[in-house]
Amino acid sequence: MMRAAVPSAAVADPAELARLMAGRHADPHGVLGAHPISGGVVIRALHPDAVGADCLLEGGDAVPMAGTGSRGVFALWLEGRTLPLRYRFRFHFDGGASWEQEDPYRFLPSLGELDVYLISEGTHRRLWRSLGAHTRQIDGVDGVGFAVWAPNALGVSVVGDFCRWDERRLPMRRLGHSGVFELFVPGVSAGALYKYHIVGAGGEIRMKADPFAQSMELPPSTASRVVASSYQWGDGTWMAARAGGDPVRAPIAIYEAHLGSWARVPEEGNRPLTYREIAPRLIEHLQALGFSHVEFMPLAEHPFTASWGYQVSAYFAPTARYGTPDDLRFLIDACHAAGIGVILDWVPAHFPKDDFALRRFDGTPLFEHEDPRRGEHPEWGTLIFNYGRREVRNFLVANALYWLEEFHVDALRVDAVASMLYLDYSRAEGEWIPNPHGGREDLEAIEFLQLLNTTVAEEHPGCFTIAEESTQWPGVTAPVSEGGLGFKFKWNMGWMHDTLDYFATDPIFRRYHHELLTFGMIYEYSERFIMPLSHDEVVHGKGTLLSRMPGDEWQRFANLRALLAYQYTRPGKPLLYMGSELASTREWHHDISLDWHLRERPLHAGLLRYLADLGRVYQEHPELWRQDADPAGFTWLDPDDRDHSIYSYLRRDGERTIVVLLNLTPVPRHHYRAGVPCAGAYEVILSSDDPRYGGSGFGGVDRVHAEWGTWQGQPAAFPIGLPPLGAVLLASTHG
Repeated sequence: MMRAAVPSAAVADPAELARLMAGRHADPHGVLGAHPISGGVVIRALHPDAVGADCLLEGGDAVPMAGTGSRGVFALWLEGRTLPLRYRFRFHFDGGASWEQEDPYRFLPSLGELDVYLISEGTHRRLWRSLGAHTRQIDGVDGVGFAVWAPNALGVSVVGDFCRWDERRLPMRRLGHSGVFELFVPGVSAGALYKYHIVGAGGEIRMKADPFAQSMELPPSTASRVVASSYQWGDGTWMAARAGGDPVRAPIAIYEAHLGSWARVPEEGNRPLTYREIAPRLIEHLQALGFSHVEFMPLAEHPFTASWGYQVSAYFAPTARYGTPDDLRFLIDACHAAGIGVILDWVPAHFPKDDFALRRFDGTPLFEHEDPRRGEHPEWGTLIFNYGRREVRNFLVANALYWLEEFHVDALRVDAVASMLYLDYSRAEGEWIPNPHGGREDLEAIEFLQLLNTTVAEEHPGCFTIAEESTQWPGVTAPVSEGGLGFKFKWNMGWMHDTLDYFATDPIFRRYHHELLTFGMIYEYSERFIMPLSHDEVVHGKGTLLSRMPGDEWQRFANLRALLAYQYTRPGKPLLYMGSELASTREWHHDISLDWHLRERPLHAGLLRYLADLGRVYQEHPELWRQDADPAGFTWLDPDDRDHSIYSYLRRDGERTIVVLLNLTPVPRHHYRAGVPCAGAYEVILSSDDPRYGGSGFGGVDRVHAEWGTWQGQPAAFPIGLPPLGAVLLASTHG
């Protein structure tokens, strides 16, 4: 059909075109694309730099389009035609160049009505599948659907390398009252870089990375990247077993790792290993030392390389520093194949003020609180999420599910929970706003944490969450149905500080601080605990675990071995920060590898052998973990022997018993008597003083015999020599 003269009804409103060209039009599809008007169809095209345009109708010729009076906007009137129509555009430019493209404005929305409804309601648990950038095929055409939540924006355009970052080219449409802007862009594919050009409510211009980007440029660059996963998982057996597991009654020993500084390649500019490179080396190390889980410090993209990654700028994007998202999937899959669970540090407490990310995303405090007394963290210089906003809660809960579902992560360690719970956290009088009841508790954050943990339990049974919470908040690991927060475990920060204070004390004075190692049992069963010796204790002038131990070199190593025995044998799941197993002699640094050369030194090599045996003993003996949360699993033999700095206790699982004896002075005890629940033989399953570990070999017995006779509240007892600064573990052979 030949082109007819454009009737007046088909001419676009100049005011509409002006808003469109200014980036302030929330419904560009109402102007551009194909529209039925006055007995025919008008097709309008946009390319601000074009001097002419043709419409290439399916099965027909190229039909020249007319100018509209607004540069770069062209129109074609087709009398008698009806929708739908298939067509493409050919744009012409000064100098004779031309370029063809499908019309982005002829396609239906790439989000369905249910998606839009759930987004508006704040209940879309798979939010990452709708918002963000996704490769799609619509009407037989390949491209990428872009969708972003920016409810207060006057207009949003997607910009990228596919449109030369020209904000005039691809304005997006608002979907109803949802606040979501959407556009399907034909011809774009995985690997493309993009951002959103946002005109805020006050007219300010913002160039923003995608909050739902699943890949980002390598920092310090900040563009989002379209990504499509092709990874084929091989951990089906692991995932099936995970769903029916109970981590509370399982052996969990956690190795906390910062990927960027675990190992580096000095021959290649001291770069960190990639996700794929680190997999075999890390897994071999974890297996050798008996760790059941690895906890990765934050792997979501963050702008500041010289950090642990706790200020996240892209919550759905694994950091590009170590490879692609599928490379991270490979690492996690390899861990599962080796029988190692994966815990990921997750940071819903705050986010950085970098202007390319979440801060004032659409010109308003969208993700954060508007009032700085609620919305800014004075200690960390960051912004605090507005947990009272349903869309923000949805963003965070969906992000938690994303890591568990898309990356098969087994658990999330939630950072800085204490800062979320208290409105006056790090604030002086007058710098915070009480809750409606006049209290200091953040009721909205509490509700969010309860929602998070309830949702994780519903969607991914067998997965668990861990709270880094340093106060006496009650019920952190209690069920939500009982008013608790619903976490599975809580880091025992009080235990960590008390324990390190004790072991840093000269043994001469330890008798005066005996309660530092006994006090923790008073509150042990108030929560379910992880026992961390974490990253927080190897920076900021604190030294290393080894350097904090008193005495000469031999005594420092003996103290460290005894400390690890105590950590592994008391109730709670042990966690050790990387480098501690090597007995590092310097503080952690973000761009320096662990000191792997220390493995060649005798005492350091001995510590590695010791930790390997300690890990094996822990894994093989349910007495040390199955009843962590049950008072029946632990019994003091003598908690009050402060004059000798000896601690003795039993760990139990049914009739099976392990006796733990700690002598925390350099003085050998030749005739110590330990009470036990039954007469008979007890085998020494581990002595931290074994010469293979660098110990003195004091005592040197493999087995003792207990005889009937009440002692330390038990019906039987055996004599044994206790080595200096040593730990001895004995198991009943008759249980």
